[in-house]
Amino acid sequence: MKLGELRPAKGATKKRKRIGRGPGSGTGGTSTMGHKGHKARKGHQFRPWFEGGQMPLQRRTPKRGFTNVHRKPLCVVNVGDLERLGLDTVNAAVLKQNGFIRSAEARLKVLGNGEITRAVKIIAHGFSAEAQRKIEAAGGSVETIKIVRPRRYKKKVKADR
Repeated sequence: MKLGELRPAKGATKKRKRIGRGPGSGTGGTSTMGHKGHKARKGHQFRPWFEGGQMPLQRRTPKRGFTNVHRKPLCVVNVGDLERLGLDTVNAAVLKQNGFIRSAEARLKVLGNGEITRAVKIIAHGFSAEAQRKIEAAGGSVETIKIVRPRRYKKKVKADR
């Protein structure tokens, strides 16, 4: 057997489909492209972002940012600021009075930037791990205010029979 005598196995290859060669070929007429429309035309090509004629995504999205209407305001304060305050107990109302935060009603989170040397009891909605470690190392304590979320639906309770 010579290299030029090698052939693929029987049934492994097919003749290509010759499109548009008259009605006798079975693929004449519309040449497998159907009737009219974009895909039946010569040189048809859809851009990757084409969405079939509906308003495209890049035109549907707002162009000037996004405002989450459900966002809850959050005020942050660092442990270094609590050291400057010089009080034994600190909460949102005290921080508002001294001008560290804008709103006493907003959620308060304590972050670990700065150092604290005095024992201070801090009442807030959240603490970073670093802030909690520094406050407790200085002999202080942290108290987390639990955020109560309203229930959106009532569970149906089946009566015992």
